[in-house]
Amino acid sequence: MAQKTSDSPDTDVIVVGAGFAGMYALHKFRGLGLRTQVLEAGNDVGGTWYWNRYPGARCDVPSVEYSYSFDKDLEQEWDWTEIMAAQPEILEYANHVADRFDLRKDIQFQTRVDSAVFDENSNRWTVVTDSGQTYTARFCVMATGCLSVPNTPRIDGQDNFAGSVYHTGNWPEGGVDFSDAAVGIIGTGSSGIQSIPVIAEQAKHLTVFQRTPNYTMPAANAPLKAEFLRQAKENYAAIRAEQRASQVGIVGYGFGFGGAENVVPTQEIKQTTPAERQRLVEEEGFLAIRRYADVALDEEANELACEMYRDQVERVIKDPATAQALMPRDYPMGCKRPVIDTNYYETFNRDNVTLVDLRQGGIEEITEAGVRTAQGDYAFDVLVYATGFDAMTGALGKIDIRGRENRALTEYWEAGPRTYLGLQIAGFPNLFTVTGPGSPSVLSNMIVSIEQHIDWIARCILDLDQRGAQTIEATTEAEDEWIAHVNDVAQNTMFTAKSCNSWYLGANITGKPRIFMPYVGGVGVYREKCDEVARNGYQGFELSA
Repeated sequence: MAQKTSDSPDTDVIVVGAGFAGMYALHKFRGLGLRTQVLEAGNDVGGTWYWNRYPGARCDVPSVEYSYSFDKDLEQEWDWTEIMAAQPEILEYANHVADRFDLRKDIQFQTRVDSAVFDENSNRWTVVTDSGQTYTARFCVMATGCLSVPNTPRIDGQDNFAGSVYHTGNWPEGGVDFSDAAVGIIGTGSSGIQSIPVIAEQAKHLTVFQRTPNYTMPAANAPLKAEFLRQAKENYAAIRAEQRASQVGIVGYGFGFGGAENVVPTQEIKQTTPAERQRLVEEEGFLAIRRYADVALDEEANELACEMYRDQVERVIKDPATAQALMPRDYPMGCKRPVIDTNYYETFNRDNVTLVDLRQGGIEEITEAGVRTAQGDYAFDVLVYATGFDAMTGALGKIDIRGRENRALTEYWEAGPRTYLGLQIAGFPNLFTVTGPGSPSVLSNMIVSIEQHIDWIARCILDLDQRGAQTIEATTEAEDEWIAHVNDVAQNTMFTAKSCNSWYLGANITGKPRIFMPYVGGVGVYREKCDEVARNGYQGFELSA
């Protein structure tokens, strides 16, 4: 039963979502004296780390950096145990934060938001939940998460499967026992790459259905040494400053602050010889590619790095046919979200693991016993979808959001998402999106970006009151200019290469408009731009009394 946490449905701010964004928003807004109500679909806090409990789920950002910076005591009292924390530890951290700041009293759990409608007469938002409860608020903050709507592709016959079915993005709270079970898993993106090694250790047999081989790097994860943790806590101020000014909000750049050697790419791969590249692969394996600065911007250089990558795959995989099947081809490294793994390729050397390369014949239907492909039938007891999310806009699209003149957000975004700074949308006053399309978002350390967005929104609300303004909304002209800038910055990178089909573009969702959604310009550059806009009287926004 959903608890009612507010005597009055009329409040200052409605926050949708109680993940890391929603929790910090609640803490920040309460500190400003704003009456704040958080509505959350889950049973507790944690957002993506509440829902994604699949085996092997782990953050790809160093733990000491994937943490809140807003409270110095919190920084000092929490001890991470691994270089990159696993899901249970991150969820434990989220619960610790909720307990420490008494957040749950203003969060209504087991509550989905059905609609949010702006009333032009009162300049307030009316939010209606799935239980029919209605709230009104001056501001509505969508902290709905970028990876919060699981994508289950429509496959003929999928309702006929007689066994158990799971999705990595909505995993059972108690976990799943795969012992003595034959398991089939569809998908080799990030969640598949993380879960496949763990499931393979438990299952009687695992059949992996791979549509597109992925590029993945070894995580180099390990327990955090006490001395390193002590030094990190002593240097937190410097670490945070560097994060905020960096490209992606990470000091260790994905390979572990204090973990694997942090190599700064300074060489150009096009200036090397095949023999030099071969020697480096022999010495450093997959990580050899980190050394080259031109790989991210030059497709010819990128393909040379891909050749090095495929050479290493061939070294790791014992069976030549399996090795060939696991080699990514025909799209550049870096066009999709970077993935890190623990013993992913080694898993395919196990006797109880079968790889089905769907490039050799795709899935035709799901049967009562398993999956039928053009290559043959595969039977198993349990089916797992590791097929990702309707990223960045999926959660917003599931809510009936209506702005001025009752215009639906889904209609306004029919050709793709439009925002100014990833923070606001023209025609939707006092509605803020946290880490929305057009911001660094999923190309960054999410907690760094979350804190920056919530701090900016809080400052904005204070400034509105000081100016005597009731509403703020992005102008269409500012949206146009920002979208053009977002696309311009992304040009000539691997993200927008013609051969790239990624969820950054919405390419994994049938019928979704293809538009590059995140901002590639960098966390530091973006922060400066947002601060400049605020200093200049919220340039690009229209304030109304």
